[in-house]
Amino acid sequence: MNIQFYNEDVELPHLDIERVKKWLVFVAKKHEKEIGELSYIFCSDSYLLEVNRQYLSHDYLTDIITFDYTECDTVSGDVFISTERVADNAIEFNVSYDEELLRVLAHGILHLIGFNDKNENDQEEMTLQEDASILDYHNIEK
Repeated sequence: MNIQFYNEDVELPHLDIERVKKWLVFVAKKHEKEIGELSYIFCSDSYLLEVNRQYLSHDYLTDIITFDYTECDTVSGDVFISTERVADNAIEFNVSYDEELLRVLAHGILHLIGFNDKNENDQEEMTLQEDASILDYHNIEK
């Protein structure tokens, strides 16, 4: 198990790294998966927009892009997160930055576990899983 946190052109968000790692392992195990190599890369809107254009041929802002390298039950991937989008979404959804960051962190690992959000039913299930994962984070011992 190897979970790493990196930053590109922004500061690394203030996270309790060990607690977040413990939580991500818990979320994976809850879904009968284990963590292989998992990297979260925090960046700006412009950085993530360029990743979106270059690798996915999409020309729009997003809060997260997940590159999935999962094999069988071993969750692996690179998860790029725009801290600017997280901040804007926190304001839009009237939640704290920390809660929105947890939602996006959960969203990334849930994609790697196999949850999707391409249609309305999938989006509803993803939101339920995100909510459950955030609750799990708050119940993880510090």
